[in-house]
Amino acid sequence: MYCAYVTRIHNLRKHTNADRLLCGECFGNTVIVDLGTDPDQLGVYFPTDGKLGLEFAQKNDLLRRKDENGAPAGGYLDPEKRNIKALKLRGEKSDGLFLPLSCLASFTDIKKLQEGDTISVLNGITICEKYIPAVKRASGSGGGGNHVRKRSDPISPLFQEHADTEQLAYNLSAFHAGDLVEVTLKMHGTSQRTGYLPVLQGYKYRNRMEKRLYESRKTPNVIRSKIKRAPIYDWGYVTGTRRVVLGTFDEGGYYGNNAFREKHAKVFEGKLYKGETVYYEVVGFTDDGTPIMNPGNNSKLNDKEFTKQYGKTTTFSYGCAPDGKEHPKSNLFVYRMTMTNEDGDVVEYPPDFMRYRCEQMGVKYVPLMYRGLIPEEEIFTGTSCELTNAGEWIKTKAEQYYDGPDPVGHTHVREGVVCRIVNRPKFAAYKHKNFAFKALEGLIKDTAAAPDMEEAQDVGEQNG
Repeated sequence: MYCAYVTRIHNLRKHTNADRLLCGECFGNTVIVDLGTDPDQLGVYFPTDGKLGLEFAQKNDLLRRKDENGAPAGGYLDPEKRNIKALKLRGEKSDGLFLPLSCLASFTDIKKLQEGDTISVLNGITICEKYIPAVKRASGSGGGGNHVRKRSDPISPLFQEHADTEQLAYNLSAFHAGDLVEVTLKMHGTSQRTGYLPVLQGYKYRNRMEKRLYESRKTPNVIRSKIKRAPIYDWGYVTGTRRVVLGTFDEGGYYGNNAFREKHAKVFEGKLYKGETVYYEVVGFTDDGTPIMNPGNNSKLNDKEFTKQYGKTTTFSYGCAPDGKEHPKSNLFVYRMTMTNEDGDVVEYPPDFMRYRCEQMGVKYVPLMYRGLIPEEEIFTGTSCELTNAGEWIKTKAEQYYDGPDPVGHTHVREGVVCRIVNRPKFAAYKHKNFAFKALEGLIKDTAAAPDMEEAQDVGEQNG
């Protein structure tokens, strides 16, 4: 869930190419502020990938507008989108927005706000929310989201959604000395899950009389509606996206059908044990050759080195090909497995056992980049500074792996990494994206005909 953070800005310095601007840091991210900002000032940090509420943005004059003479005035945000994105401003990174605490004075008593508070809505007014581009229903738009008809009974009541992965930078306190941690590649695709669980098979009547009444054409609808049939469940395979259970793979929606998902779901049939659920990322292209994730125009980043390294266009192919001739059109990479008993109790598979099961089933899993214990010492020594806690240690470790060419396809920048705490009884993992990907992602969202598949679920699938 997107939110803003009450925090302090650190390490203020002059902007290298703008006399009226300063650069500072929030959660390790560079933010650009005006000269009126004081060192270690308490304020509000809005991470990238967010959208400001209209009333809040207007009250703080953050939107682009023109004055009475037609000259540019106000802030820099688009009046409709109001989105915060990573970009470079005169050569300096801008990774979020930092505003003084007074920006909230019209919406709450700011004297009650404390460092560490999170904010999204104040007194019924939306301050910020996750930015999801508006859906443009242009003909020919491809992809593979889904739409599922509502059902009175769940298809598979024990089929658990995968929890959202929170940002590492805002959850450093979750890590402790002595924790066993893994750093794995974060892949830019669409989430899918498949389980071998009790699945709805049909319905049964409580007695023969009710069956005759329900099936008789002479029975009035008002009586038929009062006859409650009991659902019948038996072990079977069930597949879904991040939030929605798929009844079939050919139902339409924002992106067309889900045919490309079916072959990956079938890979697990006959291989999962009763109660197992596998969570995986599907990357590459749909069956008609459309990229699963929207491509990006690298030239719009105004970064010559990036364009030189990755070309004019980023396509998140991960070694797949749209024609499916020499390489598959899409591929799957497992990142989590669980075991669920008939009472609904979930046991998390340790990642090493997950990889063992993947090898047994002959399927791929997300690349492992680091595995080890967080040092027990109270002071952790980094390459250029002293780190005072376990969270800072794992963040530094993650940043050794979160940038550079993707290690699977090698043709595009990697999205980032996921840091997982192995010795937790429940799934505990946090994502960390690099700046170049966040900047590219922001541009893609500004120009895409529709949100990516993950975000399509947020705007459409919950209606299924």
